[in-house]
Amino acid sequence: MGLFSFFTKEKKEDLDKGLEKTKDGFLSKITRAIAGKSKIDDEVLDNLEEALVSSDVGLQTTIKIIKRIEERAAKDKYVSEEEMNRLIRLEIENILAENKNTDLENFDTPADKKPFVLMVVGVNGAGKTTTIGKLAYQFKKNDKKVLLGAADTFRAAAVDQLEVWAKRSDVEMVRGQHNADPASVAFQAVERAVAIGADVVIIDTAGRLHNRIDLMNELTKIKRVMQKVVPDAPHEVLLVLDGSTGQNAIEQARQFTAATQVTALAITKLDGTAKGGVVLGISDQFHIPVKYIGVGEAIDKLQVFNKRLFVESLFKK
Repeated sequence: MGLFSFFTKEKKEDLDKGLEKTKDGFLSKITRAIAGKSKIDDEVLDNLEEALVSSDVGLQTTIKIIKRIEERAAKDKYVSEEEMNRLIRLEIENILAENKNTDLENFDTPADKKPFVLMVVGVNGAGKTTTIGKLAYQFKKNDKKVLLGAADTFRAAAVDQLEVWAKRSDVEMVRGQHNADPASVAFQAVERAVAIGADVVIIDTAGRLHNRIDLMNELTKIKRVMQKVVPDAPHEVLLVLDGSTGQNAIEQARQFTAATQVTALAITKLDGTAKGGVVLGISDQFHIPVKYIGVGEAIDKLQVFNKRLFVESLFKK
C-alpha cells in the first residue's frame, strides 16, 4: 500500500482541520516574520525565533532551527518570501527526519512479532485510554485480532472507560479486580493473547504522577511478568502526551523517559489547540519518534504520523 493510498483525501482533510488552530497561529507568525524581506537578516531571525517559541516549538529546538537557517542564509541568497518560507519549512522537516520519525503507511505490526505487545504509558487526562481505544479500532480495521489489558487497576473509572472502548472497537478485554496487581493483569492479558492467537495486545498502565522510583518499579515489574509469556515483550512502549498542554507535555515526556524506556510517542488533542508546534520540540528533545497524532474526538481521528504531510499542513495557506 503506497503513501497516498493510505493518506486519502479525507485523511489529509482531517489533518488540515485538526491542525487548523496551530496553523493559523504558526503560519501567520512566520508570514509576519518574513513579510517584505528579500534576505534573511538579524531582524528576520529575531522575528522567526519569537514566532517559533510562541508556537510552543520550545527554546532549545527553536535555537537549533534558527542556527541552521542562519547558516544556510550565509551561503545562499534569498530574494523572495516564498524562497524563505520554503527554507524554513525544509529545516523543520529535517528536524523531524533526524529524530527517527519513520513515516508509517498504516496501522500495522511486524510480521515476526505475534502477539505484538504494546505497553501504553502517560498521565491521567492526556488521552491515554482514549488513544488505546482508537488504536484498537484502527488495528481491527486493518484486519488485526486485538486484545486489551486493563492494567490501570487503581482507577475503576479507567477500567470502565477502557471497556467502553473495547466494545466500540469490538475487541476482547482482560480486566482484574479493583486495586489488583497491575502486573498480574498484564500477565493474564498477554497469556490470553497468545491463547487466542491475537495479533496485538495493548496494555493500559496507571497514569498517576507518582515519583520516578515507584513508576519505574511498577513498569519494570509489568515488563518482567509479560516476558514470562512473550520473552521480548513489550515490543513498544508508547507514551501518550496531551498536545494542548504545550510545554507541560515536554515536562511529562521528561518524567516518563526518566522512568522507563519509551520507544514511541502519541500526541493527542491537536485539534483543540494552537500549540501543535510542541510536536517538533518533543520529537527533537527526546529523539523519540512521533508515531500517532490525534486530530479529532471521533474513533477514526487517530492518524499515523507522517512528517512531510504534517509540515505541509502547517504551511498550507
